[in-house]
Amino acid sequence: MKRVFLKTFGCQMNEYDSERMLALLAGEYVPCEAPEEADLILINTCSVRRKAEEKVYSLVGRFRHLKARRPEVVVGVCGCVAQQEGERLVKRMPHVDLVLGTQNVHRLPEALREIEKGRRPLVLTEMRRDFVPPLILPSPDGRRPVKAQVTIMQGCDNFCSYCVVPYVRGREVSRPPEDILKEIECLVERGVREVTLLGQNVNSYGKKEPGFPTFAELIRLVAEIPGLWRIRFTTSHPKDLSEDLMRAFAEVDKLCEHLHLPVQSGSTRILRRMNRGYTRDEYLEKVRRLREICPEIALTTDIIVGFPGETEEDFRETLSLLEEVRFDEIFSFKYSDRPYARAREFSDKVPEEVKAERLERVHELQARITQEINRSYIGKTVEVLVEGPSETRPELLTGRTRTNHVVNFSAPEGLDLKGALVYVLIKDTGKHSLRGEYLKTVKGP
Repeated sequence: MKRVFLKTFGCQMNEYDSERMLALLAGEYVPCEAPEEADLILINTCSVRRKAEEKVYSLVGRFRHLKARRPEVVVGVCGCVAQQEGERLVKRMPHVDLVLGTQNVHRLPEALREIEKGRRPLVLTEMRRDFVPPLILPSPDGRRPVKAQVTIMQGCDNFCSYCVVPYVRGREVSRPPEDILKEIECLVERGVREVTLLGQNVNSYGKKEPGFPTFAELIRLVAEIPGLWRIRFTTSHPKDLSEDLMRAFAEVDKLCEHLHLPVQSGSTRILRRMNRGYTRDEYLEKVRRLREICPEIALTTDIIVGFPGETEEDFRETLSLLEEVRFDEIFSFKYSDRPYARAREFSDKVPEEVKAERLERVHELQARITQEINRSYIGKTVEVLVEGPSETRPELLTGRTRTNHVVNFSAPEGLDLKGALVYVLIKDTGKHSLRGEYLKTVKGP
């Protein structure tokens, strides 16, 4: 059996694509932990932010010496950087044998056969407007997965002025609902109890495909699958957050009370420059309505600081929005120019030192808010889906609440709780997690 080393950068969508690649290779390749041991090296890349792209080039560059020692090793670059760079990537790095774009994951076995015949480098970056991701069922690899991710759509039609996604993932296309349900049923048969539905903009699912359910209707169909306990989804666009979808948080028991709703900026002026399609007040009204329907919902978001033209006043509006909404957690980044994106042509760039200072202020504010929210859990009993031992403290078990908070907790020795739903009493908090004590099992693994 051959060995494959697969390294994934970036978002959950890339993690999902990596799982699909491993499923396609099952039977011929087994995963290994070190590139030096591999017959095939695959790097699944992200180009949403410049830093992630730079990491990819640094890693792939290091394989040049390995390739010189073992020329038979196949080195492949997949994902968004592969789609973005295409032929330029092999010109820059001649030791790369395969460039596999975002719509060509399913062609991986075919590509490797062509390379074995001596056709290298091989660049597969064709994109079609009518592309539909094919059904690739997960392989039975002996693992006991508790959670899984399932892509329900690919691409984006929004063209935010800072974003490269529409250019490297293509336009929005939804997968057939029967394929999605079949894949989830297969995962549940193998022990999965929680699925996260993925898409660049999941709440526009089915809008372009006649006869498809809406996203809220799809969630209700997924909830009917026996043996599935929890449903999550990401990422949502605020302008497409419908009343029906908001009501699903109160009406669908399996839908967890957590929503990632990227706002990007608290300034309406900057939101317009970003081409986000909503104002600050419209975003806040969606938050108000969500909390009216589902008071216990936890909200997380994305923030970009230092977008071109962002003044101190604009930035303070972002800070005030964080204070007003009180997100449980945020993911915040300094703006960086991306290929093809319109904002790279904007002339009024914010200096790097100003971006860094603003990012630090965002971190400080959100750290306080997160700590205050986490402390409110002390003394409460929460439901946790157990994922297994904690990576940092193996004597403890770890899992997540329905509101997506990480919980590390102690439990009696000898209990096999992986994959179980349990009640945990929260006794303390860490910087990014809750700490507690096992009370009882709600559902067995």
